Parts: sequence; C-alpha cells; structure tokens
Amino acid sequence: MTTPDFPLLDIRRWRDGTGDQRYRFACELDVALRQSGFLLVGGHGISARLRADIRACAARFFRLPREAKSPYVTRVGGRGWIPVGGEANAFYGEVADATRADLKETLTFGRAFATGDPELDDRWFAPNVWPGECPELQAMCERFAAEVRALYDDLLRICAVAFGLPEGWFVDRVQAGPHSLNINRYLPRSETGAPRDHQYRVAPHTDWGVLTVLDRQPGYGGLQVQTRDGRWMDAPYEPDALTVNVGDLLARWTGDRWRSTRHRVLPPPAEAPDEELLSLIVFLESDLDAIVEPLVAGTAYPPVMASTYLLERASAATVA
Repeated sequence: MTTPDFPLLDIRRWRDGTGDQRYRFACELDVALRQSGFLLVGGHGISARLRADIRACAARFFRLPREAKSPYVTRVGGRGWIPVGGEANAFYGEVADATRADLKETLTFGRAFATGDPELDDRWFAPNVWPGECPELQAMCERFAAEVRALYDDLLRICAVAFGLPEGWFVDRVQAGPHSLNINRYLPRSETGAPRDHQYRVAPHTDWGVLTVLDRQPGYGGLQVQTRDGRWMDAPYEPDALTVNVGDLLARWTGDRWRSTRHRVLPPPAEAPDEELLSLIVFLESDLDAIVEPLVAGTAYPPVMASTYLLERASAATVA
C-alpha cells in the first residue's frame, strides 16, 4: 500500500509569501488534494485557548441529563442538539443503517446570515438555538466560526491558483453560502457498551460540501481515511494543526481531480473504555443557488444545484 500524501502545510507561507512562493505552496496543496483529499494546516492563528474553552463549555452541556437537553433536539442539518441515534452516515448512493446509528451526540449551529429569500433563509439560515445552560458558548462559537471562514477564503484562493483559475473564482461562489459548526462528542465504550459489527462513532462517508475544517483530538477511536486501494489508514495528527478535507461539491467542480475521500471515526475502543473525544467541525458550503458542474471536460457528473445536493445528503443521514 502506498501511503497517500497528507502533508502539514503552514498557511503563513501563503499569507506572507511572494507570487512564486504562493504558487509553490498551491502546488503542494494540489498534490495532497489529488492523492488523499486531506491535509493538515498549521500557522492558522486560531486560538488554542478558544478551542479548549469551547470544548469545556460543550462538555458541560453534554453532561446534562437527557431531559435537560431534549428541548434542543433537532434533525441533521438543523440547529441545536442531535442526540445519540439521531444520525447515521453513509457513502453517497448507499443506504444508511439506522440500526447502527453513529455513536455520537452533536451540538450544531449555523451561519448567522440572510440572503433575502424567505424560503432559503428559513431552511438554511434559521436562528441558532443556543443552550441556556451554557450562555458563554454563543460568543465563543461565533468567534471560532468567523476565524474559520477567514481561513476558508484563503484556502479557496489557494485552490483556485492550484487549479489554474483566477484567484477569486471559488471565493466569489461561496460568499452567500451557509456553514455548520458541529461539536461532536464521541461516546466512551463504558457508556455505549460494545458496538455492533460495522458500527462507528461516525460511519464511513464523504463530506457533502466544499471544504471541511476539523479541530480534533487524537485517540484510539479516532479518524481514519480510506486509501485508493480500499484500505484504511489512521489520519496523521499534529498538535495545534487543523485537518482540512475536500467535500463532494468541490470534487465535482474539479472533475474528481481532488478527492472527496471516504473517512470514518472508529468505534469506542476496548483498549480505552473511558476514552471520550470532542471534535469541532466546520462544514463550509457554496452559495445555495450555485450550479456545480465539472470545470474539465470528460467527467460524468451532471450539473447539480448546491442546495439540492446538500438537502439530499442531510435527509439520507437523518434517522427518523
């Protein structure tokens, strides 16, 4: 098995670089997105203390009894709390197994934005439901999401250069797009018991949108990425670096030059029955009315409206 490229790239090389330095950086990103669809980003400037404070605050919410959390229940793609058993991920075209729902619970919040279209705004930019038990969470999450969106714009500029497009090509197509900030609590085995066969903290899937930015914790039951030959490798971890990966819409735009790669979060491990991990994940999307079709000839993807595709994937992952 050839290990795919999964590099650590310091984004200060782009932010502070000259034209030639930026181009070389874009070429390195291009290699990673071709081979694995993943990379680690260092030098991003997003406070480690902020991320730790969000985790600590969210952990207090997750420790509440179910009856205290139940007023915040929402569906996949909504705003609030997705309880254990509420989501079952699967690869596009495969049917999720609701009897093997993901072994996690999630606090999920969206972008505070309005397009002016009532139908779009009601569905995609509904008001966030912040837990009253953790009043400080809102300000911290909004700051984190805003800083991740600034990183997103930089990454998209790099992507455009790497793909031979004008630097603002992708950025121009995401300014009115939503994002979701998910705080995932991956349950310990001492709480779940032994998982069923082929049951995971997050089942094998691809992400749906443009890019995902992930702040994760290492562990026995952590992130794995599927290689081109179908095997699974542990995702490299670097303290303070963020994990970034390609989503389906960006893969479609590039005609699969960049991979939207299957990945999973392993089940709660027997080796560490009390291991509990919290991940901060920002799923970053395009404008909802963007028509996504390959920028290169000879690829099989038909044009799709971004909102149609995202709704289809969210519905498929929701456990009724």
